[in-house]
Amino acid sequence: MTSRRRMLYYGADYYPEHWPESRWPTDARLMQEAGFNLVRLGEFAWSRLEPAPGRYDFAWLDRAIDLLAAHGMRVVLGTPTASPPPWLMAQHPDAFLVREDGLRATYGHRRCYCPSNPAYRERTAAIVGALARHYGAHPHILAWQIDNEFGSRCYCEHCRQRFHEWLRARYGTLDALNEAWGTVFWSQEYTDWTEIPLPAATGGVANPSLALDYRRFMSDLYVEYQALQIGELRPYSRGQLITHNLMGFGYEGLNYYDLARPLDLVSWDNYPRGFWATAQEVDPAAAALSHDAMRGLKGASFWVMEEQSGPSGWETMGAAPRPGEVRLWAYQALAHGADAIVYFRWRTCRFGTEQLWHGILDHDGRPRRRYEEVKQTGQELARLAAALAGTSVKAEVALIHCYDSRFAFQVQPGNPGFRYAGHALDLYRALHRRNVAADVVPPTADLSGYRLVLAPALHVVTPEVAENLERYVQQGGTLLLTARSGVKTATNTVVDLPLPGLLARLAGAEVEEYDSLPAGAAQPLAFAGPLAGRPPAGQATVWCEALAPRGAEVLASYASGWLAGRPAATRHRHGAGQAIYLGTCGDAVLLQALVDWLLAEAKVHPALAAPEGVEATLRQADGRQLLFLLNHTSEPREVALDGAWRELIGDRPARGLLRLEARGVAILEKA
Repeated sequence: MTSRRRMLYYGADYYPEHWPESRWPTDARLMQEAGFNLVRLGEFAWSRLEPAPGRYDFAWLDRAIDLLAAHGMRVVLGTPTASPPPWLMAQHPDAFLVREDGLRATYGHRRCYCPSNPAYRERTAAIVGALARHYGAHPHILAWQIDNEFGSRCYCEHCRQRFHEWLRARYGTLDALNEAWGTVFWSQEYTDWTEIPLPAATGGVANPSLALDYRRFMSDLYVEYQALQIGELRPYSRGQLITHNLMGFGYEGLNYYDLARPLDLVSWDNYPRGFWATAQEVDPAAAALSHDAMRGLKGASFWVMEEQSGPSGWETMGAAPRPGEVRLWAYQALAHGADAIVYFRWRTCRFGTEQLWHGILDHDGRPRRRYEEVKQTGQELARLAAALAGTSVKAEVALIHCYDSRFAFQVQPGNPGFRYAGHALDLYRALHRRNVAADVVPPTADLSGYRLVLAPALHVVTPEVAENLERYVQQGGTLLLTARSGVKTATNTVVDLPLPGLLARLAGAEVEEYDSLPAGAAQPLAFAGPLAGRPPAGQATVWCEALAPRGAEVLASYASGWLAGRPAATRHRHGAGQAIYLGTCGDAVLLQALVDWLLAEAKVHPALAAPEGVEATLRQADGRQLLFLLNHTSEPREVALDGAWRELIGDRPARGLLRLEARGVAILEKA
């Protein structure tokens, strides 16, 4: 299984049911010429696979798989449960999910089902079990993809009952729940489990503890629904991998650590140029963070199951990938640890909701610029596969991603301009500019292998998390905490301790008071202590916390306004390490200056010093290093190399100044 996972796979998402069977051989030939060895099939084909209850038709899919196999391709077979057929929902109208506003979904869109509905779960088990029995030993099925992009919270009566069961299992008694949630507020003390409502948007603002627990419950419900399908697949699968296509760091509806745990590998869907929004520009750091977050879910290589290959959208269409970008994005994924690139989609559909969601081929099926770029990349990857085999990304920096904190901020962001994911990305971007690799890990992870750990807005802190961070610093690590850390308990109530709560001793400082800044407002800072004399300190944004050192030294203070002179950032030496507390979110200038100093303090070095807009990343194995250079700009760039290298794509020596064309790529190995 491991050897299958660590091969390099290249392909596209293909929907043979959308096209005449007479077209299939042409598609298979073009795919083979593009260097494909993998195709995803079937994830939206339920109505063709089961046209009537219990009547299965796999013959057409058998023929498609056989044809693709004859052209050198293996298959990721999707379970089709993301989009049920009309007959199922007509028979079971209560299987439609209920939205937060109380309205029940109607037919005509995907992801319209409730994952707790008994009838839907029964039909799910039936179709997945039938597929498993038919294809479990198929030599050309490499992997299963469960469903498609899990999400969508439901507020139906089935979910209400399941939520009550979940709460009973979590708290045991109503007295414990009432105490944990603080239901004495507004006279909400419950005397029966059935009295507990769902946090639907129909009656004002819900108790924050209830709202957080409902997010946890819905995440657990999808984990359980995924487990139902895994349970149908495993008994019949003969070495086939099982995955689910996630939606990157930007998606915040589910706890991906829990969802990834039972999977053989993580895959995700990457759309760097976005969709629907025509003005959106590419943010290389955002894509890089998602790659790193997906790699971090299992601490292993991952697959990109949907890689953008054209302009995308439903009612409106986003910008088209510029020449070179489709190739560039594939190499960026590989640079961050991907072992498979699967483009969405092979050919743009002529009908249905995604007529504007373009694939490699346009509606007419003719190969043009995007196909030629994909083909060029495939030819290059065929030459590079042996060099990439067994290599992986090794990071000395970790970014903590806490879903409890993220969910809690969804309930109460505190400031309308604050978004947990955005703040984490701002910190990550400061690393990315310096070409420093990072692992994205949960707050309970073993941190001992990292020189530097960044923990943005660690809002919900348990004793276990506090002990883990304290142990890391005690043993010599460097830790950065930022504003609004340690504020909440596990039940989303505020701690009865000076902030940052359970982290105050580690920080060596307390938050005396704080201010929530209006949109666009900022407070200038002045560096002090070891940061004194550095370039401009930048500005505090979103939050301003006034700190009182309790053993810590001051790194920065507010330079004006009513907080002038009050500490804004501190450093506390603790054991063999140090904890830095930043009492604000901070603009790009502040975060870059602080991260640069932290990298020097922790003795973390970049993969390579490179010009602005050029990303440098390493994949390593057994003392061997592959250096990826990615030019994300529309202009040529020159990169100064240290020593003698061999450029693997062009198979040529490289030293001194290496020229990268606009959106160009190079992969180097030490000569």
